[in-house]
Amino acid sequence: AGPRHAYPLGLFTARSFIGERLALIGDAAHIIHPIAGQGLNMGLRDAAALAEVVADAARLGLDPGAPETLERYQRWRRFDTMTMGVATDGLNRLFSNRSDALRLIRDVGLGLVERMPALKRVFIQEAAGFTGEVPKLLRGEAL
Repeated sequence: AGPRHAYPLGLFTARSFIGERLALIGDAAHIIHPIAGQGLNMGLRDAAALAEVVADAARLGLDPGAPETLERYQRWRRFDTMTMGVATDGLNRLFSNRSDALRLIRDVGLGLVERMPALKRVFIQEAAGFTGEVPKLLRGEAL
């Protein structure tokens, strides 16, 4: 066995999700803290979004690897990636902090969310990736 290696936990994103005839998806494009279990979900949203923009381009007779096509994918996914990354980073800081005052605020906030079904539903929809522009494949639609 070789030497042990550890990777820091946190938010890391590629400067660009695209290159010449290349698109990064999943952990190649972004890494987020595993506290919310969203890494796989984000990778699946990336794959579905890329499949959709490539299929749309092909259907229109355009080059699926053209910069304009790949830029559409990047615009689509970057906002969701940053939003989820900031949210999970915030959750990590909130739950790993030893401050009694912050713990009290956190517990009160979680209690309020639990008692407010509409607000709880918003958080669940966001975590499930069903807000914003949802790829067709994730809505159960054919490309």
